[in-house]
Amino acid sequence: QVQLVESGGGLVQAGGSLTLSCAASGNIFSINAMGWYRQAPGKQRELVARITSSMSTNYADSVKGRFTISRDNAKNTVYLQMNSLKPEDTADYYCTILLSSGITYWGKGTLVTVSS
Repeated sequence: QVQLVESGGGLVQAGGSLTLSCAASGNIFSINAMGWYRQAPGKQRELVARITSSMSTNYADSVKGRFTISRDNAKNTVYLQMNSLKPEDTADYYCTILLSSGITYWGKGTLVTVSS
């Protein structure tokens, strides 16, 4: 079993910054990728950013240039640095990990609210 624990969500004003953290624990042998998804009210869950084992990154167009995903392999932790936040960034953010076995695990989510 693998557990993901997110932290860092909260309320921030537009233009501000937040950093989300996600620590993975449990039976982690090999990680293909880690990432962040978000889901706003009435919207489909969407990929925000991901980082692969080769440290390649991908971002949603809506956050490109504002968000940075990083990974600490020693701590099995993935981060999402969010800058220049906009009200439309308001959503529940979910950490995800894709193991080399093909199994995906999800965190419980952390709420990010950006006020105008």
